[in-house]
Amino acid sequence: MNSTQDPYSDIRPYKDTEVSAVLDSLLHNDELVGAISHYKFPRFYKWLPGATKSVVRIGMARQFGDIETVRDFQAIVAGFMQKMIGRTTSNITCSGIENLQPDGAYLFISNHRDIAMDPAFLNWMLYHKKMQTVRIAIGDNLLKKEYVADLMRLNKSFIVKRSAKAPREMMKALTQLSSYIDYSLVSDEPSIWIAQREGRAKDGDDKTDAALLKMLYMSQRKLRSFAQMTQRLNIVPVSISYEFDPCDTAKAKEMAVKAAGGSYVKSEFEDIESIVAGITGFKGDVHVHFGDALEGNVEEPAALALQIDSQIQGNYKLHESNLIAAGQLQNISEQKQQQFAHRFAALTEPQKVIAISAYAKPYFNQQKIQCNDNQESNDV
Repeated sequence: MNSTQDPYSDIRPYKDTEVSAVLDSLLHNDELVGAISHYKFPRFYKWLPGATKSVVRIGMARQFGDIETVRDFQAIVAGFMQKMIGRTTSNITCSGIENLQPDGAYLFISNHRDIAMDPAFLNWMLYHKKMQTVRIAIGDNLLKKEYVADLMRLNKSFIVKRSAKAPREMMKALTQLSSYIDYSLVSDEPSIWIAQREGRAKDGDDKTDAALLKMLYMSQRKLRSFAQMTQRLNIVPVSISYEFDPCDTAKAKEMAVKAAGGSYVKSEFEDIESIVAGITGFKGDVHVHFGDALEGNVEEPAALALQIDSQIQGNYKLHESNLIAAGQLQNISEQKQQQFAHRFAALTEPQKVIAISAYAKPYFNQQKIQCNDNQESNDV
């Protein structure tokens, strides 16, 4: 099928009809098989790499044999998620999902704390409510290896071309992305997840980038107003909160370098290492809150961004870690306060301040929202 017949073929998730060929390609990808062999059987792989890869390839073929559709693939992913949740969380809860239509198509815009786990936890909630899982926006900076892109597209991810640099190339990529999101929600009907801004909120300050909202409008600006676009896309803000961020110290070290006026350059595989740390690290209590669909009554991206922020920040579940960081210690034991402080014992003083401030920020954001709400009530 050419690009005229399928204008989104290079960015969209794979279809059921493509699953078999993609799995066959993955099975014969020596780099992927080697990576799995190294991860699962490091000692054997060191001494007998060929034999280890043969055993791993047989195991992969056996598991792939039961997969015929994207849904089958996601059922395998769900099994891994179940194990991960058991090992790395103490509790996982959800609110607001009861207000969603089971067969509705939504554009979920959430805060962004973890590269892989934010959409994974949102999907987990939908999956267990028997609702259709989302299509996930993922930057091509994380898909430098073809087998990684294949695995993500099997899991209903679509590609955001962040590597485009030339103005005309960027405009074309953003317009295609905007058009695809509209097509997916309105014509093809699965819901979509996208982060409220590019990059994680390493400082804990969950704010929507108005440029994201401008992108959503790019393919529609000649067809309808900005407010009509908002209503058409059925935007629902989502708040995802972690009691503990497995990448908190790494984020603090990076931010401390920048705060001191230095230049922070990521290592080649740093994003992949962050993904692995986010998946395998302990997260404590995790909560996902689905907000209210936006009504489409604003005509400016900046105003819509504030509406989204108000819901994401206002509905963020504050954990004891957030309250301790903010100095709200009532009813929190001395032991838990000490445990939280010990988490950052290996950091320098500037790094500690940054790490603790990131945990405190959601509390202060909520205080600001409540103050503004009270002010508006008094004005009325």
